[in-house]
Amino acid sequence: MDRAALDQLSRDDLIALLLAQQARIAELERRLGLNSRNSGKPPSSDGLKKPLRVRSLRETTGKQTGGQPGHPGKTLRRTDTPDVTINHYPAACAACGAALSEAMATDHIARQVFDLPEPKPLIATEHRAHGCRCGACGAQTHAAFPDGVSAPVQYGPRIGAIVLYLLHYQLLPEKRLARLMADLFGVTLAAATIARISRECATRYAGFVDAVRALIAAAAVKHLDETGFRIGGRTQWLHIASTLWLTFYRVSSKRGSLLTNVVGVVVHDHWKPYYTMAGVRHALCNAHHLRELKALVEIEKEDWARRMQRLLRRACHASNLAREQGVALKPGLIALFERCYDTILAEGLAFHEAQPPLARAVGAGKRRGRPPRRVGHNMLLRLSTRKTDVLRFLADPRVPFSNNLAERDGRMMKLRQKISGGFRSMEGAMEFAVIRSLLSTARKQGWDILQTLNANPDRLIADLKSA
Repeated sequence: MDRAALDQLSRDDLIALLLAQQARIAELERRLGLNSRNSGKPPSSDGLKKPLRVRSLRETTGKQTGGQPGHPGKTLRRTDTPDVTINHYPAACAACGAALSEAMATDHIARQVFDLPEPKPLIATEHRAHGCRCGACGAQTHAAFPDGVSAPVQYGPRIGAIVLYLLHYQLLPEKRLARLMADLFGVTLAAATIARISRECATRYAGFVDAVRALIAAAAVKHLDETGFRIGGRTQWLHIASTLWLTFYRVSSKRGSLLTNVVGVVVHDHWKPYYTMAGVRHALCNAHHLRELKALVEIEKEDWARRMQRLLRRACHASNLAREQGVALKPGLIALFERCYDTILAEGLAFHEAQPPLARAVGAGKRRGRPPRRVGHNMLLRLSTRKTDVLRFLADPRVPFSNNLAERDGRMMKLRQKISGGFRSMEGAMEFAVIRSLLSTARKQGWDILQTLNANPDRLIADLKSA
């Protein structure tokens, strides 16, 4: 708006314009103060000027840092059966210089060095299917080759398992994976061979992943999350569903394509479409709430947010202690937390209702709908409306304080995108989702990863633990 246009405005219009600009400036300054530690923004958005981490969202426990008493150590220890023993004898006496021999040895001091063996060339196993002529009728009968031996020359299952482990678990790009296999094992792999190994694995374990999906849908508590995924130069969506024992990944072109036939409690981050799921109860991620409250404390200087932050941390600590002891929180303690929660909400709402209304954006004119509200006011209303879902972790020991499990399960998928930039096709992304579902579930089950990649899918389904 230029000077001539401003001259045409009345005094009331100028005041309204000034108030709207002040509100806009305040909103922009608030956004500038947001980062990955006080909002839902990813750490990659912080850029090179990452904020100093002066305080963790966790409540202090008073314990010293490092391993706690009873924690099993991982120190390298001596073995009673070394693979190789090398004896060293002194050549001459250190006192007089006289010659010494092995026969003069009286004792020894031992030190052990653990190292990797020298890489060995591939072992070539030739399978010969012999033909035998029947002495009774003269017919020629040939023996059958073992399962998996289908070509005149091929790589064995161990190489396939290592390729899948490096490609889908350690997230090596195909060219670097081929270089590693050549350097360590002398195996020359083409990109097409790697793609074929991955495709065959995804096809083989598709039934296993379907079984995992069914178990998660029927679990008493499950975690749901979704994140953007670059496929074919476009943003698609990776949906994550997980429990403490199981992980299921699914790729879809729609963010709102939610898991179906779900029962029990669904833990999520308050994305509204989750509330359209029928037949489930909800538990909200309080780690998200703590970050939002931190922004209100640091930027808006709202005292109710600081008190709510402290209350949620104490409630989390109390529920963790009860869970460790295998008992439920006492009803009186739960009621006390709920009363404090209601008191803080009431004081926060009274504070915001006493504030002057926000001016509408410049040039907005008359808009239908409710008048704009401050960020803290919106959060208070959400915490009030969804009180049962926010505090469900107090009454139900199975429900965790946060949705961090699903976010951890999604972290490696985002790392894969950061390393390789995305997928060329939807088929490749779906294969990756199947194999990562297998690998993540195997890790949670405590299975050996390389053995899992060669195991029978039906046996793995039978061995699954879901609770």
